[in-house]
Amino acid sequence: MEWLIVLATAGAVVLVAVYALTGVHDRTETRQALARIDGYQVEGAKVRVQQPLLGRTVDPVKERLTDTARKHTPAGYADKIRHKLVLAGSPKRIDVDQFLMLKLLGVFSGPVWFLVVFILLGMSGGTGLLLTGLLWLSAFVLPDVTVARRIDTRKLEIRRQLPQVLDLLTISVEAGLGFDQAVERTSAAVPGALSEEFTRMLQEMRIGASRADALRALDERTDLAELRSFVLAMLQADSFGVSIARILRTQADEMRVRRRQAAQEVGQKAVVKMLLPMVFCIFPAFFVVILGPAAINISRALGSN
Repeated sequence: MEWLIVLATAGAVVLVAVYALTGVHDRTETRQALARIDGYQVEGAKVRVQQPLLGRTVDPVKERLTDTARKHTPAGYADKIRHKLVLAGSPKRIDVDQFLMLKLLGVFSGPVWFLVVFILLGMSGGTGLLLTGLLWLSAFVLPDVTVARRIDTRKLEIRRQLPQVLDLLTISVEAGLGFDQAVERTSAAVPGALSEEFTRMLQEMRIGASRADALRALDERTDLAELRSFVLAMLQADSFGVSIARILRTQADEMRVRRRQAAQEVGQKAVVKMLLPMVFCIFPAFFVVILGPAAINISRALGSN
């Protein structure tokens, strides 16, 4: 009976979470599309009737959870989450509503962890309460940690690709291509997060945005010091009429110097990071091997006397 209670409770939470991740974004797009045609209520009802029984049952729960999360979200928090998702590359499987819903599920997941720890695992006392609290806190902060890890990974990828991309841009511009054509050719040759951002920048320029606005938007979407330096240099080149090829050559050389300095910094930090495991893991075993036989001989000599 205890197993059934735990499994039923956990299954309900997992089911809602899965449908929250897969359905909120689709529901938003469907609602926006249906809002553009006449008879929205009738068409919306037809679409809902055509859905499977499980979808018709869970969709109202998802809508209620989304509304509740939106209602109790502090002012400006949704905008911060939206900016973090942009920095993370705008993942297709999650948006602001899904993120807020996961946070809400993390808040209300306490009873599930209590049942898992005290009934399923059979723990009790302070240890059980401590583990329940840790699991509860982990469920609440897991979305933030996941997005933060994705932001760091994406920034690292862009930082590593930037010198190579700038070298290709420099070669393309010096060969006679315009800046836009060089960016397009480089983005096609070097796939990755940076190429995706450059492609989006070109798309914004094609729909009417100026190069300066597209570059500033690129800076906001990446929030990377190295790329910000490149953006500022390009803005100055547009403002003062400086040769773009010369600016790109200077930026490429600077990026290579920065990458070399970053590698040297990592190598210097490695010595400090190795000190702790050497003191507590390697040196004790080394002392045992070296001083152990001597200590045994000394103890035997003292015992024989």
